Amino acid sequence: MDRYRLTLAIGARTIMRGWWPDLPTAERKYLNWIGERGSVNGARVTLADEAADGRVLKSWPSD
Repeated sequence: MDRYRLTLAIGARTIMRGWWPDLPTAERKYLNWIGERGSVNGARVTLADEAADGRVLKSWPSD
């Protein structure tokens, strides 16, 4: 099972999801998604730990 989940949402709509087994890869993808899609109005990227009941580890933009 892939442990770390990334979600890209624009407004209330989920646009993309991805899962990775290790944190370094998931963090690298998190930064890539911000760089590639962060300029879209209303974009939000979250990195969650599925093994910890979906606990959000990082969120962009920060609350």
